[in-house]
Amino acid sequence: MPPMQALILSLFIAGGGWAVRALTRAGAATASLVGTLILWRTGWPGMAALGAFFVGSSLISKLAPDRSVTSFDAKGSTRDAWQVVANGGAGALGALLVGSEDAALWVVAASLAAAAADTWATSCGGWSRRLPRHVLTWTPVPPGTSGGVTVLGTTGAMVGAATVGAAAALTAGRPALLAVSLAVGMLGMTADSIIGAAWQSRFHCPACDLATERRVHRCGTRTVTAGGWPWLSNDGVNGLATGISALAGYVVWVWGGGRGW
Repeated sequence: MPPMQALILSLFIAGGGWAVRALTRAGAATASLVGTLILWRTGWPGMAALGAFFVGSSLISKLAPDRSVTSFDAKGSTRDAWQVVANGGAGALGALLVGSEDAALWVVAASLAAAAADTWATSCGGWSRRLPRHVLTWTPVPPGTSGGVTVLGTTGAMVGAATVGAAAALTAGRPALLAVSLAVGMLGMTADSIIGAAWQSRFHCPACDLATERRVHRCGTRTVTAGGWPWLSNDGVNGLATGISALAGYVVWVWGGGRGW
């Protein structure tokens, strides 16, 4: 897709996201850049994958009861710049680095499928009547715990990854993209859960006696470290997971002989 056309379309989509409060102002500006890079390198199939991720993830985040917001003071459904980078940055960067536009599509579809799987898992898990299970110890944990998994959340992750893969596959005429996006998307979601459970920063507010993901609690009190690596936020975990998935998408493309199957 010509760069100017990619820019105009990205500005239009990001502006719409800001208008409906799916993106903050900084998030919309960042999404414009990320979207421009993806559309420029992958064309309409990449736009279909990006649209499926953005629309589907925004809707499910708005509709589902995201308990992590109340349980751990996590960010809400309106994405800021860091969340945009965490979800789409790996795909955009990978699309720039690989030499082929066809390979770029596989990188973008795989990374966005992982981002969608994680978002859908978190949102759909809010409907679960059973406590999540810790992905490493399999013990029950409070809703919103990083690394907590549920049957509903896992099912939602599959749907989220499949929507991205189906959009890319149908637009590009590459049926294999659906299967690969689904598989890599679930791989990325699992990696996200494991990394989050093992190393994501955890904080505690001494004034409210509540767990949080923030260094400063919403009450204004500076929190204390309760576990994990203090520098590794949830956005960082998401970025690592989508980066792993982008690399996996490229590896699958190379394994297929660079023909995109």
